[in-house]
This record gives sequence, structure tokens and C-alpha cells, in this order.
Amino acid sequence: MSRLSPSLAALLLVLAGHATAAAPPVQDTPDSGGQGSVAQFDHNAYSLPLDNLSMTKRLDFSVGNSFFRNPWVEAPASTEARDGLGPLINTNSCQGCHIKDGRGHPPRGDERAVSLFLRLSLPDDGSDPETLHRVGVRPVPGYGTQLQNAAITGMQAEARMQLTYDERTVTLDDGTEVALRVPEYRILEPAYGPQPDTLLTSPRVAPPMIGLGLLEAIPAARIEAAADPEDTDGDGISGRVNRVWDERRGETALGRFGWKAGQPSIEQQNLHAFAGDMGLTSTLVPHTDCMPEQGCKDTPDGGTPEVSDEIADFVTFYASSLAVPQRRRLDDPAVRAGAETFNALGCAGCHTPRQQTAEDAARPALAGQTLWPYTDLLLHDMGEALADGRPEFEASGREWRTPPLWGIGLAQAVNPRAGFLHDGRARSLEEAILWHGGEAEPATDGYKALPSTQREHLIRFLESL
Repeated sequence: MSRLSPSLAALLLVLAGHATAAAPPVQDTPDSGGQGSVAQFDHNAYSLPLDNLSMTKRLDFSVGNSFFRNPWVEAPASTEARDGLGPLINTNSCQGCHIKDGRGHPPRGDERAVSLFLRLSLPDDGSDPETLHRVGVRPVPGYGTQLQNAAITGMQAEARMQLTYDERTVTLDDGTEVALRVPEYRILEPAYGPQPDTLLTSPRVAPPMIGLGLLEAIPAARIEAAADPEDTDGDGISGRVNRVWDERRGETALGRFGWKAGQPSIEQQNLHAFAGDMGLTSTLVPHTDCMPEQGCKDTPDGGTPEVSDEIADFVTFYASSLAVPQRRRLDDPAVRAGAETFNALGCAGCHTPRQQTAEDAARPALAGQTLWPYTDLLLHDMGEALADGRPEFEASGREWRTPPLWGIGLAQAVNPRAGFLHDGRARSLEEAILWHGGEAEPATDGYKALPSTQREHLIRFLESL
């Protein structure tokens, strides 16, 4: 009797486990984002308001969109509502990172990185527990918590980021070879002192903006109930919540936004992006990422705060009102087969297909919605190959929040240069699957063992989302 390959044996074990467990649901409606879903499938697919948004609120959406899309300028300027940019920046507009409200992309060659940047920190040495409690990381003297590779007139950018790739090949069980890009990041020409030997870095590409308000409306108790940090059910999946500092409430709260679930709300995520990416202050985040030794206090500003509460509210409303595109090809037999394979491999153990928003959500358009986001919003160990080695609040250097998959099949229609995973290294959905390790390794091994037809069906399913 021939011996089973390790990957095929892993697949059979996965399938056996799912035969005894409750089967994950298979999506039976095109409305991935509930009643607010939209039928838009071109380069504007991510830029529409919730379909159930009232006409009066659509005006607020448009105003928020203008502040999200249009560039900010250096102070002083005649455009007083949009001045105060910098002094240290990565871009001059929200849309500069979230291209067409979608994913950013890694730079090519010597191109300056705009929609991908490096988070920075130092290992915790126990010297400043209060900063660690409120910021989640230990800032780097002279550089803060984010590498700003551009600056306003009269200031120097912190450094230049260089991205290069090596390549490695993964061979599937049927002999198919898939090339993966292995990124390497270097910080060149540091302007504010040498980089510490213990520097921790984490590349982050801008994620898509769709459905954020719906994700915020999922009850915290529902997310927490799905956590299984000790893997008590023995399925090999140990989702954990991240506990982060909520600046509006002045207390620790559930994190649900950002690649490591480092922010508790859309508002806080937005205003930290204003501060870190564009050097703009707000009432909630009255400081930028500029460190005292960098001399930023001597540069012109746009007033205190630079992002007024009114503008902040409009941008938060906009970010929480972007609709999710509908699913396509639900009745395609290949797509249905791919959905079953997705569940059978165990992918749904982290990419939870179905969620429900609270009946008493703050806004009617978000309340009582059945969603198909394919995320549990929890942290998972994704293995050494994807590890950044940089903890953030309670997230370890190997953990990432499960990203939603809704709309992923349109990612490269919205931005043809978009990649997948936290740093855009994966050029295709298949590459993204093959990078999965840690808790997802059995599913990855199962994928490698599939016949080519089943692999194609799985990709067809993902492309339909």
C-alpha cells in the first residue's frame, strides 16, 4: 500500500475533524455587507456609500469624502481648513495610502513608498510601563513609532526605506511550482541619529476601507466569545483578543482595527493616521509622531488642532459608511465547490464567514445586519515566515488580526498594483495562501495536497467575494 504524502495526510485529518464539528455556514446571499451592500464591480467598487444610507446622510458622506480624498498643504496657506501638513509625513492625503478606498501597494524599484510604511519600536525593557500601556509599543528616540520618509520644506525626512525581494519556490504535491517573493527592508540615510541595534520594524500596507462601520457594530461580546487562547477545543486555532488603549473612553478596550487590532475604533484609527501619516493634530490625538529631538515644534502649524472636531467627525462618518460590494457568481458550481473546500480545509476557523451587528448599533444603517466578512477579528499566530517580531499591546510578533475577505476578489480591479497580506508581498491569492503558517499551516498543507481542479475552485470562490 502506498504511503500518503504528509500534506494529503494533513488534509484528511482536517476533513475528519470537520466531519465531527459543526460545519461552518456557506454564504447564501450576495449581500456580504447586509442591506447596505452595493452592486459595483469596477475600479469604484470600494467607494460607494452604504446602500441603505439615508439621503440626508449621503451629504455628510460626500463632505467626509472630500477631506479623505483631497490633499493637505503646508502652513501657512490660504486653504486654512486643510493646512498644517507635517512636518514629517508619509503622504499628504488619506487617499494617497488607501487608493480608491482600497489597498495600498509596495513600491517598485527606487520609487518612494507611499502606501506602505514601516512601524518602529524598541523591545520592552520595563523602563516605561505607562507609555507601553497607552501606546502599545516603546517608541524609538529620534524616530518615534513610524518611519516618515518625506517632510515639509525645511525639514529632513527621517530616512529612506529600501525594499528588495528574493524569491523562493514552493512545490505543491502534484509537482506544480509557485514562486513566492521574500521581502527585505532596509532603512537608508537616517537623518536623526543611528538606528538602534535592537530596532523592531513592521511593514504595513494600507488596508481596504470597506465595511468598517459594520465591523465596528459587531458586539464586543460576540468577538470575545469566539476567542480560544488556550485552544480548549483542540482544533489547533487559538484566536486571542487584543486589549488596547481607548483614548476617547480613557480605558483599555477591545482592539479590532489595524493589522494587529491595535485600535479600538474607526475614529481613533483615523486620527492616529492623520497624526502619523500626515503630521496633523486633532483633539483626540493632539501630538504627531515627531520626537522632541527632531525640532518639529519650531515649524509652522495649522492651528490647534489642525484637524478640527467637525472635520474629524465627517471623515469618521465617511470611513464608517463605505459599502461592501455584493458577492458574485454564487450559483456557479465551481464557486460553490470552492466555498465547501474553504470550509473543509479549516480556513473558516479564522476567516469566520458570518457575523451579526448589534440591534442597537449607534446608526440605523448599521443595526441588525447579517454580514459575511470572513473574519473573527481575533489575533492568530501566523508562523515565522509572516512574523514581524514586533509586539503591539498584547499582540505578539507572530500574531496578526484576521483580515476580512469580503471584496477581496475586486482588490486588483480597484488598484491593479495591490498585493495581499500585511505588506503586499503576495501578488496573487494563491501566493497569499501559501504564506500562511502557524495556526493556518494545516490548511496550507491541505491546499498543497488538493488536485489542481479543487485549487482552482477555491481561488474562484475567493475571487467571487
